[in-house]
Amino acid sequence: MARGNNNNNNRSKFHIAMFPWFAIGHMTPFLHLSNKLAEKGHKISFLLPNKAKNQLEHINLHPNLISFHTLSVPHVEGLPPGTETASDIPIFLTSLLATAMDNMREKVQELLQELRPCIVFYDMAHWIPELASEIGFKTVNYNVVSAASLAIALVPSRKPVEDRTITGAELMDPPAGYPSSTVLLRKHEAQGLSFVFLEFGKDITFYDRITTAMKRSHAISIRTCRELEGPLCEYIAREYEKPVFLTGPVLPESTKEVLDEKWANWLNEFGPGTVVFCAFGSQVVLEKNQFQEVVLGFELTGLPFLIALKPPFGATTVEEALPEGFEDRVRGRGIVYGGWVQQPSILSHPSVGCFVNHCGFGSMWESLMSSCQIVLVPHLADQILNTRLLAEELKVAVEVKRDENSTWLSKESLCRAIKSVMDKDSQVGCLVKEKHAKWKQILASPNFMEDYIEKFIQDLQEL
Repeated sequence: MARGNNNNNNRSKFHIAMFPWFAIGHMTPFLHLSNKLAEKGHKISFLLPNKAKNQLEHINLHPNLISFHTLSVPHVEGLPPGTETASDIPIFLTSLLATAMDNMREKVQELLQELRPCIVFYDMAHWIPELASEIGFKTVNYNVVSAASLAIALVPSRKPVEDRTITGAELMDPPAGYPSSTVLLRKHEAQGLSFVFLEFGKDITFYDRITTAMKRSHAISIRTCRELEGPLCEYIAREYEKPVFLTGPVLPESTKEVLDEKWANWLNEFGPGTVVFCAFGSQVVLEKNQFQEVVLGFELTGLPFLIALKPPFGATTVEEALPEGFEDRVRGRGIVYGGWVQQPSILSHPSVGCFVNHCGFGSMWESLMSSCQIVLVPHLADQILNTRLLAEELKVAVEVKRDENSTWLSKESLCRAIKSVMDKDSQVGCLVKEKHAKWKQILASPNFMEDYIEKFIQDLQEL
């Protein structure tokens, strides 16, 4: 690969292989980045499970340059037959899916030998660098979570001393050298990070998997921008003593997808900015009492709402889990739906004025790029850190307050958070709206994302 100059046409073109973790929340951003690279003329070979191809094919914008190479995921004892992605299973079984991915090493090696890419992008497959010297490619460890999530838990300074388990109380303290920031965990949340020292795949912890994947790569890359997380990215570069390439948010173009008529017609019945939309991502499944507390919180607001959540544990449909009399009380102004919805298209509908979400990294960016008020209900440790970034650091959102002794929210606290941003006279609502508008303007400025991609390609050339 010749080192390129600033003229894209004179640069050598890459052949890049992408091998993301088998979760839609990882594969989708890998494909968004593939689209941006293909736009510049680079060839992409995208490795993914058979079933995921159908789910992602519609967002492959350059099928002439991006080719899908499907892989059969081997069965592992304890996984339901036919499991291929994290969406197929509850979170507590994902360690077995990691084992299944590791069992595909030989198959992936054969495919990469056949494809001969010059760079391989990966995240969870910590063994990819071991194939690099044999086949002859460079490796980029591409992270689709926030820099905060990596910096607070997945750096060498966090390593347990002589493999002693780190306690939840210790995890509350940031690792040595962590930059001054409000992106921190509170005492009762820190225990949620202890999963990083548990097994994730056969005979390897999550911590060792990720830190090994990062240490052995030629370069680390993160789907973020300096404007949001610059000091945290610099800290990661120092910890790993290697370059950190930022891709920027890598968001798809504003949605051209036509909203399903059913939802469009329903939303059209309400005035501009009056509807509250709620979604917690493809992996979050609540307990029945948590689910009921959420829907009752929406009822309490008195506002029109559309909730898209998976049925809670123990229920096959959302309808059977609803509180008694709920449907009659909210008829005409509220819907609880248990299936997939077109989240970006719903967020861009003029009637939607507030987005209540779990602050997964994808939803975080979609929130920032929308014109909706943002209310956050984080579920997992990385989502809590993303929430701190938006609510404490950038002050563009409101986090639903919880009792320190409780792992979940109350209907009253959810209602208060929604009302605090939706009431026209609310000082909090005005403040977050103003800050959000400023950040959206920065992120949506004409050359913002383009400049990041250009610099990223330059970084790859130099690699």
